[in-house]
Amino acid sequence: MGVKGSWAVRAAAAGLALVAAVLPGHADAAEAARPSDGVVRIGVLNDRSGVYADISGEGSVVAARMAVEEFAGRVLGVPVDMVFEDHRNDPDRAAAVVRTWAAERGVDAVADIPNSGAMLAVQEVGRETKTIVLAVGAAATAFTGEKCSPYGFHWAYDTYALAKGTATALVEDGGKTWYNIVVDYAFGHALDADTKRFVAAAGGIVVGGSHHPLGAPDLSSLLLQAQARKVDVIGLVNAGADTVLAVKQAAEFGITPGPQKLAAMLIFLQNIHALGLDAAQGLLLTTGFYWNLNEATREWSARFYGRTGQMPSMIHAGVYSAVHHYLKAVEAAGTDDPDAVQAQMRALPVADMFAPKGVVRADGRMVHDMYLMQAKTPAESTGEWDLLKLVRVIPGAEAYRPLKDGNCPLVK
Repeated sequence: MGVKGSWAVRAAAAGLALVAAVLPGHADAAEAARPSDGVVRIGVLNDRSGVYADISGEGSVVAARMAVEEFAGRVLGVPVDMVFEDHRNDPDRAAAVVRTWAAERGVDAVADIPNSGAMLAVQEVGRETKTIVLAVGAAATAFTGEKCSPYGFHWAYDTYALAKGTATALVEDGGKTWYNIVVDYAFGHALDADTKRFVAAAGGIVVGGSHHPLGAPDLSSLLLQAQARKVDVIGLVNAGADTVLAVKQAAEFGITPGPQKLAAMLIFLQNIHALGLDAAQGLLLTTGFYWNLNEATREWSARFYGRTGQMPSMIHAGVYSAVHHYLKAVEAAGTDDPDAVQAQMRALPVADMFAPKGVVRADGRMVHDMYLMQAKTPAESTGEWDLLKLVRVIPGAEAYRPLKDGNCPLVK
């Protein structure tokens, strides 16, 4: 869908206001016959230069393009176009970009949006402009909770699923006392709250914690505080380069290997690759995707690798899945009208290499299986990207917050 507005407004811009005024029925018909500007346009908005660039960034653009190519670059007889921008982890900038895209670029859907502050800001712009928001790279559950929108969809993972999988497993394995090191913005606060909840539910306790800014240059003092508390588990409630730094510094200061375990509450394949298995071995993590799960994941990941030189992160694979499902919904609706498309996105099952049996709920949460995995030892690995082994599958119905508990106004 192009720049939003009625047929009459678009016709007036073309000098045909008289026709629209005399024949209003034709205006209604034209409005239903979208794509109105002869193109379906998707924007990929993410971090292309900061702490999340490796796990999101250009890889997400490639993944979205792969989804478009599955449709031969066209839906409903018109081309699918793509634009992309760096939000620089700034919520205000993210909101401004999407507002401009909707008003001036004719963007119909926005995908990825790592950084929960940016994601929640874009959710509000999407609500106002009726732009479909395909949130993949951010995790705050408020997106499908009190901040839910008819036009907002959450793919891949969220803080509830991450915390439930990893915290429960570690407490059951003897990690009863925790100290959390938390990145100080919406994502970290949400993941910290969910981690505390599931640690307690499993019979453990978080005895303390400390906060750091996004992109912290040094985390050693926080790690030493955690070590001094003599807890069983040091929870790394951050992501991207911040998590990599924490794991490296824990090894440098002799915290690992040792009696204390590190819990990486959100760590990606690229982070494990950057750390190397000497440092990362034994880490437990929860993820929504791994390239070597089955033949379908291996086939898609091989194609992604051929374009990027790396295996995909959970975010990359999730962007592909979300964009692919959006385009399926446009086809099924016979239009890119956002109200018709959002209804089809909820009605259609998700069936792809990322989520073979995914379901989109009324609150916009795409429910799919999650995976508790562990970083291999160097001896177990058979190649550069052979980094993880499956511990157990977490069924989607178990992994995600129950629909009734989210306080989403869309849920009756």
